[in-house]
Amino acid sequence: MQIIPAVDILEGRVVRLLHGDYRKVTRYSDSPVEVAGRWMEQGADLVHVVDLSGAKTGDPDRRIWRGMGEAGVPFQVGGGIRTPDAARAALAAGARRVVMGTAAVWNPAALGEVGEVERVVAALDVRAGRARGAGWLDEGRSVSQALRGLREAGVVRLLVTGIERDGAMKGPDLDLLAQVGKLSDMAVIASGGVGDLSDLKAVAALGCEAVIVGRALYEGRFTLSEAISAVA
Repeated sequence: MQIIPAVDILEGRVVRLLHGDYRKVTRYSDSPVEVAGRWMEQGADLVHVVDLSGAKTGDPDRRIWRGMGEAGVPFQVGGGIRTPDAARAALAAGARRVVMGTAAVWNPAALGEVGEVERVVAALDVRAGRARGAGWLDEGRSVSQALRGLREAGVVRLLVTGIERDGAMKGPDLDLLAQVGKLSDMAVIASGGVGDLSDLKAVAALGCEAVIVGRALYEGRFTLSEAISAVA
């Protein structure tokens, strides 16, 4: 299972939110590219970059894409990418993959229209049993409805986040991951709640392709090399 470090960006800084709440921000660095480079040096072969402002507004900061691309960072990027044109622009700027959340919930056909479906990740961000968009702030729709639309669009990879667990380091939502695994044959990237190495092993046991790790790495619960070794 692949370990993907997260670089969440708000107002140009690397941060983590608690439970997706923009009022509960912990700041870690003023240099996202430097942080991404550090994860690469420690063994990451892909970095998960999120434009948190873009996620709310639907207007992504394309300087983030260019900065990561010009620095040679292997990254997948999300946050405000809601149209095929925006997705293609992110890929052209150097992203390995684009992550689309709001469109995945409300306009799944847009993901299939990007043209490179293997490079598109559908973000399934779930709170209270509903997949949410607009920076996790809208009313969302049921997980089964969202999955049905994504399946029809030809999506092959999901990023599944339990919003109530995100940033809390109290364990991932294994029930949600298992539910999605039963309802879908798409590859699953898990996200949200990882606090120790046993969490990584539990996610791996569910057959997830990868897991995104944020606060636990930033807070020193374990190192990236320890995480990679734990699931090797």
